[in-house]
Amino acid sequence: MKVFFANEFSRYYEEIILTIRKFKNGGTMIGDGHRNVIKVFKIGDRLINFKSFKQHNIINRHVYKFYRKSKARRSFEYALFLLDKKFYTPTPIAYIENHDIIGLTSSYYMSEQLENSLMLNEILTNKDFPDREEIIKGYAALMYTLHENGIEFIDNSAGNFLIRKEEGVYRFYIVDLNRMNFYDHIEINKRLKNFARFTLDNEIMNIISKEYALLSGASAEYCLKKISDASNKMLFKRKVKKVLKFYKYIIRI
Repeated sequence: MKVFFANEFSRYYEEIILTIRKFKNGGTMIGDGHRNVIKVFKIGDRLINFKSFKQHNIINRHVYKFYRKSKARRSFEYALFLLDKKFYTPTPIAYIENHDIIGLTSSYYMSEQLENSLMLNEILTNKDFPDREEIIKGYAALMYTLHENGIEFIDNSAGNFLIRKEEGVYRFYIVDLNRMNFYDHIEINKRLKNFARFTLDNEIMNIISKEYALLSGASAEYCLKKISDASNKMLFKRKVKKVLKFYKYIIRI
């Protein structure tokens, strides 16, 4: 077992190891656990979010032991990186990896459980939510700042941002961090393609496009076209993937 803590949280070592041992039958589940399993446990006076990553096939198990950092380790390191760059993400606490002779068998990422927050997608789907347009503009501004810092957040979907109002200001916390790319500079087309997973709602696309255009100096029309094209292309890929899965299921029958 490999265990790595942020310095100030090493005092929780024994409690977290004990929690991992009872992970399957304890805690409060978040989400459906279809891919990764996320649970919240109380340790001391803290609520801690434990994310157990989906088990890999035998090839990827070998890759994640010898050639590539595990998703848990990347989540931890990227969280520290974002905080260092003055972005917000739930406080990283630790990550754990278990290995056997073949490769990685399981991995966990632990972070602060962010209370009194909403997922951004809950706000987007509620057109009566107070300050909804302001929040969408704030999201566009956040993405612009990430891009200016050379950060491409690959899993850029509305479910991966938590919103909390703090001292009268909406603050965005980025979660699901294990897939990011880092560059010295990101050109405008690549930036706009980064919105492909976010929405197919024309109203939301228009707000994002206008705000990103205002910040970047590109035209709103250009931003809207590129974001729309990227979103439609992503939708097409998802449809093709569903069809292929259906035919695989039929063949098995």
